[in-house]
Amino acid sequence: MAIKNRPEFEKFIRRVEKSSDEFRVSSAEKRHSKQYRTARENLTHLVDEKSFLEFGQFAVAAQRTRRDYEELQDKTNADGIITGFCSVNSDLVGSERSQAVAIIYDYSVLAGTQGAFHHLKLDRICDQAKKFGLPIIIFTEGGGGRPGDTDVLTQIAGLHIPSFSSWAQLTGSSLKIAVNNGYCFAGNAALFGCSDFRIATKTSWIGMAGPAMIEGGGLGVFEPTDIGPVSVHEKNGVVDYVAENEEEATLTAKKLLSYFQGSIEDFSVCDQEILKNIMPEDRRYTYKVRDIINTVADEDSFLELRKKYGESIITGFIRIEGKPFALLASDCQKLGGAIDSESAEKAADFIAICNDHALPILVLADTPGFMVGPASEEGGAVRRMASLFKQGANISVPLVAIFLRKGYGLGAQALVGGSLHNPVYTAAWPTGEFGGMGIEGAVKLGYRKELESIENLDERKELFDKLVAKMYEAGQAIEAASFLEIDAVIDPAQTRSVVLKAFKSTDSL
Repeated sequence: MAIKNRPEFEKFIRRVEKSSDEFRVSSAEKRHSKQYRTARENLTHLVDEKSFLEFGQFAVAAQRTRRDYEELQDKTNADGIITGFCSVNSDLVGSERSQAVAIIYDYSVLAGTQGAFHHLKLDRICDQAKKFGLPIIIFTEGGGGRPGDTDVLTQIAGLHIPSFSSWAQLTGSSLKIAVNNGYCFAGNAALFGCSDFRIATKTSWIGMAGPAMIEGGGLGVFEPTDIGPVSVHEKNGVVDYVAENEEEATLTAKKLLSYFQGSIEDFSVCDQEILKNIMPEDRRYTYKVRDIINTVADEDSFLELRKKYGESIITGFIRIEGKPFALLASDCQKLGGAIDSESAEKAADFIAICNDHALPILVLADTPGFMVGPASEEGGAVRRMASLFKQGANISVPLVAIFLRKGYGLGAQALVGGSLHNPVYTAAWPTGEFGGMGIEGAVKLGYRKELESIENLDERKELFDKLVAKMYEAGQAIEAASFLEIDAVIDPAQTRSVVLKAFKSTDSL
């Protein structure tokens, strides 16, 4: 016998259908014409199948006094923001560790602007995320505040709205990963900027004000594409990862979240014997540290962030035997591995986030120390470099340090938590070398009189080279280990096993 639906149920079904891309055909086609995805398509790709539990699906813009209610249902579905509980990566980390929150701005609804009910939905889901300690992935495309919500009669400026404060207060408790494609201005940009990690597509423009606000402030007339292109933000540190499109951005967000969700069972390993001869025989030559990272780490597990900002320190994530670690690594091909102000702040920020979310930290160090000189000081070196000391020296998560080659001065100390004895375990490869400052500089400073007393330049160079070689011998890793300044010198091929043993001793794995 056929079951006839009650009128209330029929109304419910029709209202649910209005949320679908099949109903909102013209909006979907407009997105697709720009090679963009709809909000619901991004949601489907992000969350595990049938896991999404939506909040506030039937909201519409607060404009009932100026627009037909049916039209609002059709054109302002969900008031431009999709929010809810979900699971992400359950097939990788299991159901219990996969619980999360998804927030997807819908640019096809009033340009993704933030209205009255929109804010209520955002506030509600932020409260729930904080209550249950859930990580959040947010898609931030949108134009900022919306002035046209005429139903709101109980406010003037709306500056008492708690959304931005609530979002910022999640820092340290709920991991926040932001994804952007397209325009992201004003309030949307504030949410993007307050996130722990920020992913943007190549077709992203992100700014604290859009064209209308800039023009209204008397600052000129600009096209949206003039404001905050991703090519600028990739180099100034605003964006952590640049993706080709929304598909790659979503996959990257899921991979990034997975490191904070825990271990995975399946992994593959490169031939570790390669590491024994991977370093150049001449200590003056550079090498590709990413080759070392990708060899030490499980295959295809390395995810690098902020690649084009603060380039002398690499930040990212790896797995070893499926276990996730935050990674800091010196890049000797950038500034010789010297730590400048940008790389110091980048590393400090990274350490703070990983410490807040209990992710162990591995450091692969090779640095001559902090970048020095008048230009460095003009860039605020004293304050900005000190941030690396402050964050590193106060971490509560275990840190393991492996020196690949150089470990000199204050920079080397700051990179590994403030002191070579602060890590759980500090080891070096046989190529390691240590000193209070770079060998060449130490010789020039310590033996200035002797060198200047030799008029013949060839003889002076001969003495200089002899003194450098003598100091290098004294500062080799095995000598530093003999004085207990480091804990061990290890076979490079044993790096993976040494790192795991060190972390296991802390019960962090």
